[in-house]
Amino acid sequence: LNALKRHKPGWAVGSVQKGPGLCAGSSPGSFGEHLPAVGSPHDSASPPSSRRIFIIWAISSWFRRGPAPQEQSSAGGTPRAPSRNLFPKDTLMDLYVYISEHEHFTDFNVSSALFWQKRDLVYGDWTSGENADGCYEHYGEVDISQSVQQNGSIYIHVYFTKSGFHPDPRQKNLYRRLATVHTSRMINKYKRRRFQKTKNLLTGETEADPEMIKRAEDYGPVEVISHWHPNLTINMVDDHTPWVKGSVPPPLDQYVKFDAISGDYYPILYFNDYWNLQKDYFPINETLQRLPFRLSFCPLSLWRWQLYAAQSTKSPWNFLGEDLYEQSDEEQDSVKVALLETNPYLLALTIIVSIVHSIFEFLAFKNDIQFWNSRQSLEGLSVRSVFFGVFQSLVVLLYILDNETNFVVQVSVFIGLLIDLWKITKVMDVRLDRENKVAGVFPRVTFKDKSTYVESSTKVYDDMAFRYLSWILFPLLGCYAVYSLLYLEHKGWYSWVLSMLYGFLLTFGFITMTPQLFINYKLKSVAHLPWRMLTYKALNTFIDDLFAFVIKMPMMYRIGCLRDGTAPGGSPVVRLGVSYRPSHHRRSPSPVASAPRQAAAASPAPGALSVGGSPGGEKAPEDKKKD
Repeated sequence: LNALKRHKPGWAVGSVQKGPGLCAGSSPGSFGEHLPAVGSPHDSASPPSSRRIFIIWAISSWFRRGPAPQEQSSAGGTPRAPSRNLFPKDTLMDLYVYISEHEHFTDFNVSSALFWQKRDLVYGDWTSGENADGCYEHYGEVDISQSVQQNGSIYIHVYFTKSGFHPDPRQKNLYRRLATVHTSRMINKYKRRRFQKTKNLLTGETEADPEMIKRAEDYGPVEVISHWHPNLTINMVDDHTPWVKGSVPPPLDQYVKFDAISGDYYPILYFNDYWNLQKDYFPINETLQRLPFRLSFCPLSLWRWQLYAAQSTKSPWNFLGEDLYEQSDEEQDSVKVALLETNPYLLALTIIVSIVHSIFEFLAFKNDIQFWNSRQSLEGLSVRSVFFGVFQSLVVLLYILDNETNFVVQVSVFIGLLIDLWKITKVMDVRLDRENKVAGVFPRVTFKDKSTYVESSTKVYDDMAFRYLSWILFPLLGCYAVYSLLYLEHKGWYSWVLSMLYGFLLTFGFITMTPQLFINYKLKSVAHLPWRMLTYKALNTFIDDLFAFVIKMPMMYRIGCLRDGTAPGGSPVVRLGVSYRPSHHRRSPSPVASAPRQAAAASPAPGALSVGGSPGGEKAPEDKKKD
């Protein structure tokens, strides 16, 4: 953990100027020589970090299990014999690292292509190096051509040879195929930058950078830009497992390379950039002549490599396509920062609470459906709040569609809208009028209040509550609409309406729960509420508040969670008010069951005596005192 803190991100994109893209105090076209390591992957070898990765890997592995490897046989039908590592333990090795713009490297004679050469490394050595951990580090600056500046690719080619050999196949006396292991990858990363043409709808002006506007006109709303991260670690896995070709489990099988002739496998090389935070990447452009590069070499144990390999595999949702399911860079960084900076015990507690949160969310959903499906009476329930919930879900769905949110979020919101629409059939009598058709083609949908809602005093109180609520909501909505129109930028009038309504619901949405408070107060009862669902959602609300204090965010935003009515559990402050039951509020099993008993108590039979012995149902003074 101390090693991780020593190399925690301290040089981010924020230190690069917008224009020339230079570090403070550096000369044009180059960076400072004393560049601190930014999330160096070899720091992940520290034990606390490994434990944290193990927790995440143990959970995610259940969702990433591939098919069991089949038993492979040779051409004759006999099982294949286990293979061995071509580099035995304690083999002396030489390291050659080349940087090239070509995916297939052949320029061994070009001295400028050789970035790092390290001789007499020992395979499986965990005690050498500056920090006595088997790790070596090299820093340099990579000269880039105009092609790389203009979104071209750049590759790293890594060769390990047994001591005394050379990776160039053209040197017949020094090259041996079984004594050379090679791997390569593209070290720049292409990231999509989206540009939305927004403007003030009244003045037509925008605060966007004119250069960005020009690039959007030239390249379109989505531009693919090459980015660079100054850190990378080469891991050689210290492993001598007798792997059998064709039986290596995924995702390890894509890293274990077998020799076609001997059947043995080469040492496993792994490019480790797991701890490279997305926010530390910076774009490559024409203003950069050199790129800083800190390269590390470290040994890696088998089980730790399995953790990294499991995390580097694609998400199981990727069958939807990258455009439909795409985890944002910020989400990836938030998970890694939580692993790095959160106390291990708090992290374990967070995972346990996350599982409990999912269980409560499922139970709340289940009991909500059961409550409305079996509900016979609407006494004490706000029907207008159900309609407002449909309106709120519809606004959220249209807003996320207008802003190109990922597909999984869109589906979840759409399902929530369908459930809210289904609730309307439970609180209203919905009929299709086939005689009075719309445009003479489509049947007209008619809504009629249920008798239990009209005959009780709930409808009167519900109408009264929303009338009082409108005195507050409509002025606030008008003020927010004027503010959004004057000071915010939008893509068009349609986007303005959606963003204005969505922002208004985020800010003042919790007020829409107050009609149920008003009905509870007037009826002096909370027996009609779905108590199980409210309990589970209330617990989830406070769990969400716990996450707000675990995840890094501004303090004011954390405080705002206490009033956020759009959270899955709703506002905890208002929910406490809805669930609060003073001593004089009744809580019978159901208001329908308690109504006959109340009617009987209010109209006793002629000549009958009340409990207190007074005629006409009047209680005795001592009974009143007890009450």
